[in-house]
Amino acid sequence: MLTKGINFVNFKIKKNSTLIKKNLISILKSKNEILDSLSQNYKDNFTKKILLKYKRNTDYRVIGMGGSSIGTQTIYDFLKHKIKKKFVFSDNLQVNLKKDKKKYTNLIVSKSGNTIETIVNANIFIKKKDRNIFITENKNSYLLNLAKKLKSDIIHHNNYIGGRYSVLSEVGMLPAELMGLKASNFRQLNNLIKNKRFINSLISNVSSTLYFIKKKKFNSVIINYDERSENLFNWYQQLIAESLGKKKKGLLPIISNMPKDNHSTMQLYLDGFKNNFFTFFYVNEKNSEKIKNNTILSSQYYLKNKNLSQVTLAQKKATENVFKNKNIPFRSFEINKRDEKTLGELFCFFILETILIGQSMNLNPYDQPAVELIKVETKKLLIKNT
Repeated sequence: MLTKGINFVNFKIKKNSTLIKKNLISILKSKNEILDSLSQNYKDNFTKKILLKYKRNTDYRVIGMGGSSIGTQTIYDFLKHKIKKKFVFSDNLQVNLKKDKKKYTNLIVSKSGNTIETIVNANIFIKKKDRNIFITENKNSYLLNLAKKLKSDIIHHNNYIGGRYSVLSEVGMLPAELMGLKASNFRQLNNLIKNKRFINSLISNVSSTLYFIKKKKFNSVIINYDERSENLFNWYQQLIAESLGKKKKGLLPIISNMPKDNHSTMQLYLDGFKNNFFTFFYVNEKNSEKIKNNTILSSQYYLKNKNLSQVTLAQKKATENVFKNKNIPFRSFEINKRDEKTLGELFCFFILETILIGQSMNLNPYDQPAVELIKVETKKLLIKNT
């Protein structure tokens, strides 16, 4: 058990974790503004007045790249059963684009205010009748100037919070509030750091991960049994890859969606090269679709009176049993309650895990210098072809 909402089974590797514990205590005691956004102490840069102004709207479009969008998508997908509003996401450049005539409230998100893809999508999607909120740093940039020109509301993006760490800041919490959710329910760090089980699991997990890296196991494979959590692991993929992929070090996060990938990549995971370690993820859906007994033949009698969640759980446990027999390292998350608190706990766990691994590898987990090279080169080529 990680918390009441999450059953967690850690890797079976037992390693010395004294140094990890010291690092965690140091991080929690220091002034870490990123971690502040995970706690109840964080002060949002939007007001109740802003929420009241836009909360009656029913259709929203989030325009942003990477961490400016994927955290909000995670919240929307994971908690869709609680949300009555409609959100769409423009988080890539689509060549064959079909635009609709619907009136949207647009949330245009870019920390720098100069993200090329966001500028292009804002140009394409913003219509005269739309209402617009810009979330960007309070410094001279294209999007800040555009917001002023359109006389739109501007929410300042704190410059010390990078995109992949911004999900519980204004970037994710303003949309969450507009969805009808409460930001305070997501910010669980205050409670979690008092939870010995959570802290011990985190420390042990990081120690095991560092052991795998030492043994040249660089592929962190997610075995995901929940369709509505796909974007959670897209978010996790960016978090791990950008935070740890530097100085010729890092982990490669790979996402496998089950049970579909039982019929493709599972053969490789079981009998292929051994530089992987795995994370199983399952959500207990109490009201999942039931199998129709009248169409089940006698040869498949064991499917009668079952629902899809029961079948999926059986597949997960069967796969874990095979992994155990083959001595393939894995950890397992089983989610008992799909709500803001549980999702907030997962965000906190993965962010703390990433920061601890980074610092233990003598890496700066907060920057992404190589990505900036592509941005500069792209701009050069566009200027050259002008």
